Amino acid sequence: MFREVPAVKDLIKKCVRCGQCRSVCPIFSEIRIEGAAPRAHVFLVQLLRDGELKPSSQLAQRASRCLLCQACSKNCPSGIPVDQMVAAARAHLVDYGDSSLKRFLLRNLWTDSTSLRFIGFFLWGYQASGLRSLARRAGLTRFLPSTLSRAEKLLSPVPHPPAAKLPAVNPARGSRRLRVGYFLGCATSLFYPSVARATVEVLTRNGCEVVIPRRLNCCGMPHLANGEAETARQVMQNNVEAFLEAGVDTVVTDCASCSSMLEGHYFDQLFAGNPFLEKAKEFSRKVYDLTAFLADKLELSQEFGQLPATSVTYHDPCHSIHGQGIKKQPRKLLQMLPGVKFVENDSAGQCCGGAGTFSMNHYDLSMRILNRKIEAIRQTGASAVATSCPACSMQLRHGMEQHGLNLTILHPVELLARSYRIAEKTTAASKTG
Repeated sequence: MFREVPAVKDLIKKCVRCGQCRSVCPIFSEIRIEGAAPRAHVFLVQLLRDGELKPSSQLAQRASRCLLCQACSKNCPSGIPVDQMVAAARAHLVDYGDSSLKRFLLRNLWTDSTSLRFIGFFLWGYQASGLRSLARRAGLTRFLPSTLSRAEKLLSPVPHPPAAKLPAVNPARGSRRLRVGYFLGCATSLFYPSVARATVEVLTRNGCEVVIPRRLNCCGMPHLANGEAETARQVMQNNVEAFLEAGVDTVVTDCASCSSMLEGHYFDQLFAGNPFLEKAKEFSRKVYDLTAFLADKLELSQEFGQLPATSVTYHDPCHSIHGQGIKKQPRKLLQMLPGVKFVENDSAGQCCGGAGTFSMNHYDLSMRILNRKIEAIRQTGASAVATSCPACSMQLRHGMEQHGLNLTILHPVELLARSYRIAEKTTAASKTG
């Protein structure tokens, strides 16, 4: 399977070792080690493919030192999809890398919606009961396996209930314009249900019937990034079939990583040699990142209310700006809202160092990348940071805590929903007055 992935089989020979990828790689920028540069990953994959290197734990560790941020792929003059090569290599090396506990979690728990709800309830109880606070004060978290200890450190507050409690069908307000499938990502559902509720609210206010299939799984990005390509394929195929059965006009998601997966960036790897590939690609043409859908495809109602004066800067998730070319759309949404002063920052398109589980596996390196991001945000003087990726939100929140900053972190759709609510209340008050 590894050698049949198109990026490995055909495209690898296009690399001319020019080194241009090094100038945009967040990891190489920090540690300046050639072995961590994207072209070194390409060379490693080539040696693996040709049998000149044998799978080993050392190679698995080297392959893990990549954010899959796609900056190198986007900027490669030869069009080398380095991230796809690295993902394929991780799948080839999966049995030599992560702990058996992590593999068990990815294969058996971080998959279907029922298991994810159980995880969410457990995490909520851990925090709400005071156990988390007690464990931290007593220093008990140091006895956890290293990856879990770092995950606990990065864990965002878990609200209750999760967004999975949203109705399966949410009727449009007024006449229906579109039947929209909403891919509710696991991180959004567990950690940021307010984003999910805002997504449904904004869509229904704008004439969309919103359908959330009950059989949805994780998008598969955490599995793919950790070498569990077969599990990623299974959950993705289930998701595609769920939306095809729902008969929706289009599919949106408010998570940049989810939209990158659903738009088919890794379909050639996941479904290599599988007849399902064509059906998956047909489905992918219906998929939009929420910010792009709202800004480019849906004629938004302009009945916005005056928000409290807020200065907002934006962090571009890598899977948005590099993977999908989304940059103007979230800024357009923010700039149309009364009361919002948009402030650009110099590092908006730079990786925050999170990359899902990367921050758990390479915490110190992740924090070095994050520190640059937080300093650039601090210099804007903004009171809030908007982004469209829950993993980025968690990473930014951790960075704010480390630097003693008290900035609000939110999704652009949350501000849209608030503005609509204010307008509705203002209109209702004027009628009763």
